[in-house]
Amino acid sequence: MIAISGLTKRYRDVLAVDGASLEVPSGSVCGLLGRNGAGKTTTFKCLLGFTQPDAGEVRFDGALLTPQTFLQLGYVPERAQLYGWLTGEQHLELTRRSHPRYDASWARELAATFRIDLRRRAKRLSKGQQTALSLVVALSTHPSLLVLDEPASGLDPVMQRAVLDLLIDAATNGATILLSSHQIGQIERAADRVAIMRDGRIVVSGDIDDLRENAKIVEATFDGAIPEFGTPNGVTRIERVGRTVRMFAGSDAPALAAHCSELGARAVRVLDRGLEDLFLEAVDDGGNV
Repeated sequence: MIAISGLTKRYRDVLAVDGASLEVPSGSVCGLLGRNGAGKTTTFKCLLGFTQPDAGEVRFDGALLTPQTFLQLGYVPERAQLYGWLTGEQHLELTRRSHPRYDASWARELAATFRIDLRRRAKRLSKGQQTALSLVVALSTHPSLLVLDEPASGLDPVMQRAVLDLLIDAATNGATILLSSHQIGQIERAADRVAIMRDGRIVVSGDIDDLRENAKIVEATFDGAIPEFGTPNGVTRIERVGRTVRMFAGSDAPALAAHCSELGARAVRVLDRGLEDLFLEAVDDGGNV
């Protein structure tokens, strides 16, 4: 449904996005992760036509972005872009007049979920409530495409959970969702796919379960000194703590575990890597192996 190909954007001497390519299949939730300045927000701006890329293209269901695309697309920016002098009710009325798919009863239900006082002007709302109002506006039209930049920013844990539940429900009903978040736990809960950006490039992407299946940790504990391993094939990172060594490996983890036993390890475990482990390895500056 969303296909990004060779996207490149430079701001003077800063290469913000460097040949990024990503596909988000229909009906999936893809989480975009990266450190500050990795290029996530610039990617979203290029995606939605808010800035023109220097190279590459974006297609939605095979077609380039047009004004008609926004009839099926909902967007929540990193910082809420609301009309400060308008009330929540007036924002919804503006959406009703401008969007043929607006659902008034659904909008009211969403506002109640987030406990928004629609009589208040947007500038009088807290940061979290402004984010919530942006979400209500975006979701009130039952979009089949959702692009969300830090959609739970400023919300308390209960409201964050409500956002994730709404996104999961939308994807279950066929919506395609691309969202960024600094909260890896949010991505792990809501997304079935992930893309990790580093220095403007997408360095890891794919189905989360598949990535975790091919990413293991071999943890071996020795009674004496840890023997010299060198850098075994397939190992991308080694951590040593006391008499325990943790090796970040791929599908060859069972063979590596057997090798540790042969070297006299008292205890050996093969552990699944969480999304946080995958993220930290992808954005690591090196020097850990």
